Formats: sequence, structure tokens, C-alpha cells
Amino acid sequence: MKSFFLTRRFFLLVVAVIVGLVVAFFLPGWLVPVQLALGLLLVLTLLDTGLLYASARAKTGGVFGRRVLGDKLANGSDNDIAIYLENHYRFPIQTETIDEIPHQFQRRDVLFRAVIQPGETSVIRYQLRPTKRGEYEFGAVNVYVASPLGLVRRRFRFDESRVVPVYPSFLQMRQYELLAIHNRLTEVGVKRIRRVGHSLEFEQIRPYVAGDDPRAINWKATARRTTTPEAADALVVNHYQDERAQQVYCLLDKGRVMRMPFEGLSLLDYAINATLVVSNIALLKHDKAGLLTFSHQPGAMVPADRRSGHLRKLLEVLYRQKTKYLETDYERLYISVRSHIRQRSLLILFTNFETLYGMQRQLPYLRRLAKDHLLLVVFFENTELRTYLDGPTDSTQDVYNQTVAEKFAQEKRQIVRELNRYGIHALLTAPQNLTVNTINKYLEFKARGLI
Repeated sequence: MKSFFLTRRFFLLVVAVIVGLVVAFFLPGWLVPVQLALGLLLVLTLLDTGLLYASARAKTGGVFGRRVLGDKLANGSDNDIAIYLENHYRFPIQTETIDEIPHQFQRRDVLFRAVIQPGETSVIRYQLRPTKRGEYEFGAVNVYVASPLGLVRRRFRFDESRVVPVYPSFLQMRQYELLAIHNRLTEVGVKRIRRVGHSLEFEQIRPYVAGDDPRAINWKATARRTTTPEAADALVVNHYQDERAQQVYCLLDKGRVMRMPFEGLSLLDYAINATLVVSNIALLKHDKAGLLTFSHQPGAMVPADRRSGHLRKLLEVLYRQKTKYLETDYERLYISVRSHIRQRSLLILFTNFETLYGMQRQLPYLRRLAKDHLLLVVFFENTELRTYLDGPTDSTQDVYNQTVAEKFAQEKRQIVRELNRYGIHALLTAPQNLTVNTINKYLEFKARGLI
């Protein structure tokens, strides 16, 4: 009986019969037709119940359903979910499907209606966008089936319970990986960087072709090749490539400043997603990717490497990171970097400075890091503040408020200038542009040979 439900059509017909009985009290001639209608309703209800429950094929499962999703979900990305429904009845059915999604999403719009012909399969597709890492529990897929009569519904339940972890956005990582492989990163905003001179790493000597830089001609190698008649007049050029096996470390600040939310995700989650993408791009460029997290105390440390399985190791470590409520200790960060990173490396520091004074307190440690490594400080622009500044001013109070807001925005730009004054590279970016802007900086450093 737990799977048996009466439909709205049934109750509307019952209400109509009750109204007819009330009218028949005043018009006795209506009583017999109303009684016949009531009897017909009962017969049709029993017939509808028999169609859904007593059918031979229904005993083997009138409807088969299953939910299809990956082993893990990507944080901050739209994850595709599919529900497959197969009709094993001999007649078309009307279905209402309710998927019991995890409570973290707080959605009430996962009701899907469909009409499925006999022997056919219907596919329901929708998307979920998680905003926190962790374990998400899916409940059952509830499918309410009605026959063409539409008086009774039978409920089927599939995939009773399933726990799916939410990892940093590996979907975004794969998107950038495919674009990098096909040299199409410009489609997502990654700029083409003009190379200044040659890289220091020589790769090979190859024959000259039209369009090569004449300054790259190797005259000594050309002279040796012209000793044979068939190689006469054949020029060869030196071919250079980007330096490889350079270390790229992402330093993640897990202090309270990284708890600020933007479109549902915290700044730490944006930094984690960007770290995963940049590390993958670095591995594709034959560099070594590493990770170091910190807050009021040292956090996780993954030495830079590029062996098989290293990216998965980074993914597992990033999955477990959480923000803290305490102030970040940059002195401990400097000690950790000094102890674990001995080779000159590119350090991409993801943090957030709201005031110039807050940055100046940490400036001595940043200068020490920049002395031994190539340091890039990445912090975030307050986009809600920018939206407020671009809005209209309707009163004197709005003018005062926008003046104060402009002071805070100007202070962010002043932080960039102050860091650059001490030879520290700085990147002020909106959270939604973090990944693209960080990749641009990394590729710029590679092209300029700064690492």
C-alpha cells in the first residue's frame, strides 16, 4: 500500500459526484445517473489499479529506472545528471519523477514529467552545481506511474542511497587540458605571449624552412653538411624549446580571509580550482607542480614532481583542505618554504589583502620569499564593491557611501603598486577570472624566461 496513490483526477471526479448527490437532493431525477457515475468511477478505479499492479509484466517490473552520474562531482561546475526510465507495460504511461538530491543543494524543482510509450526509454537530464567540497548523499529516485485512465499512481523507487564525494573542479581542469593540447587556450581568454629572444634550452638541429629566423642558422653545422653533393645549399637551424623540469608551487592561504563567499563558493575554493588547473598546465609544459598550504600553522605539503599519478595526488590533498578562522602566520610560511623548497621555483601565493596595512604587516616575509624565488601574489577584487560603485547615486548618502567604497577599491590597486615596488609580482583579479589570469601570468613568466 505504500506504493499506492490516488491522483488529482480521481479526487476531482469524487468532488463532482458529491456535488451531483447534493443536487439530487433537490432534484430526485438526478439520483440514478449520479449513482451510476459513482459506480462507474469505482469500476474504473479498480480497473486502473489492476492495470498497474496485476499485469503480468508489471510483476517483473512495470518500470525500470536508474540514475547515472560520475563517481565524484566537480565543485563549482555544472555536473550532468541523467535518469533513464524504461516502460515495460503494454500501454503508454505518464510519469512524474522526483529525484532525492542531497540537502546541500536546497532545490525544490527536481520534479520531471514525461510520457513513455510501450517498450521505449525516456532520458531525463539536469545539472547540479555544488559549492562545497565533501560527501553528498543522494536518496532514491521516485517514479510515480499512471495509466491512460489517470486515476491511480504506482510508485517505483530506484537507487535507494548513494554517497558521492565533491572534489575540486576536475571538469574545469579537463576543459583547459584539452584546449592546451590543441593550442586553443585563447578561446577561454588565455593570451598569446610574444617571446623575447630564445629560451636557454637547446633541443635539436633541423633543416631550414621558409619563415625561420635567419639568426638561428647554425653555419658550422651547415658547413659540415655541405661536404656531400646531395646536401649542398642545405641550411640548418638551431631549434629551441621552453626550459623544462622547472618547479611551480601553489601556496594556499587557509586563513579567515579566504572564507569570503562569491557566487556560493569561498575564495579558498576558487583558489583550489585554479591550483588544480595551473598544476595540470604546468605538467603539460613539462614542469614540476607542487603544493603547500598554510594558515596559523603549517598545512599539507606535496613536493614538486611530474611523475605519473602526481596530479591525482594533488587532487586528493586539495579535496581535504578547509579554511580556518584564525589569522594567517606568514612567518611560518617563510620557514616552511625555506625548509622544503631548496631550488629556485615559481611560487604562486593565493591569498587576500583587504587593506594596505594588512599587506605591509606581511611584506617583510614576502620580500624574503621573493629574494630566493619568483613570487606571484594573487589576491581578489571585491566584485560586489565594484558593482556598487558602478550603480546610480540617488542621494547625498549614496555619494558618501560610494566615496568610501572607492577608497577601498583604490587601496587594492595601491597594494599592487606597493608589491611591484619591491620586485614582487602581483595579480589583482575577480574570482571568476582567477584561473585564466593565473595561467596568463604563468605563461608570461615562461616566455620571458623568468623562472
